[in-house]
Amino acid sequence: QVLLVESGGGSVQAGGSLRLSCAASGYTVSGNCLAWFRQAPGKNREGVASLSSNEIPIYADSVQGRFRISRDDEKNILTLQMNSLRPEDTAMYYCAGARVVISPSFLLDAEVYTIWGQGTQVTVST
Repeated sequence: QVLLVESGGGSVQAGGSLRLSCAASGYTVSGNCLAWFRQAPGKNREGVASLSSNEIPIYADSVQGRFRISRDDEKNILTLQMNSLRPEDTAMYYCAGARVVISPSFLLDAEVYTIWGQGTQVTVST
């Protein structure tokens, strides 16, 4: 059974940091396209950061310079380091994995990912 399980969410004040983790089972993060998405109430799911199969990161403009995506092949996890958090970063965060190689142009499109975690809530207060 393929599972992605997120952890690390929580409540933090603006300017603070959180580190999200996504543990994979039945699926290997190494060599696959991976991403973090978020969805705030009443809004569409938004691509935040992605990692190509050869570990090239792509970030949404809104998080560029503040978030960093990485993977640990030995532990088989995907992480998202989030710094300088803002209230507008408040959302449910999801990790996603693909089973095929994805063109860089589409790495932040939710439609190309077929494996999803259940999400972890991030709340940033002023």
